[in-house]
Amino acid sequence: MRLPLTALAAAALLAACASQPKPLQGEFLPITPHEAAESDRTGAVVRWGGRIVQVEPQPNSTCFEMIATGLSVTGRPYWASDDTGGRFIACRTGFYDPAVFEKNREVTFTGRIGGYETRKIGGYDYRFPRVDADVVYLWPVREYVDVVTYPPPWPWWGWW
Repeated sequence: MRLPLTALAAAALLAACASQPKPLQGEFLPITPHEAAESDRTGAVVRWGGRIVQVEPQPNSTCFEMIATGLSVTGRPYWASDDTGGRFIACRTGFYDPAVFEKNREVTFTGRIGGYETRKIGGYDYRFPRVDADVVYLWPVREYVDVVTYPPPWPWWGWW
């Protein structure tokens, strides 16, 4: 009896370590922005994330043009390959400073698909799903560290 309770407690602790931040938790339609752009999914509740292409402050809201990527178990965007999930626009009431929400920062949004916009990317007309965002979650900048390891000391090298 004691072993199953210990195993259950350990599993609960491990699950808590890999959980999403509270604002990103919930039930969402498992669809990519690319799939949503090909069919009408207006009203669907989604959690999408990726990297910022541009930020457009407007009089009462801010819109983000995003390149969608996969999301980890924590809800953080990640690049698995050069194949993205498409592009999308997420808009939220209020001002979000483009100096903070700068190009290539990782952001996750939750909200409903509120419609579609056609914009040009270069000379190409692209259909963007537009998310009416409830949550705008800016992730901290990833710090990359170069780890330098030295070989272990060998007896013939000495111990100085």
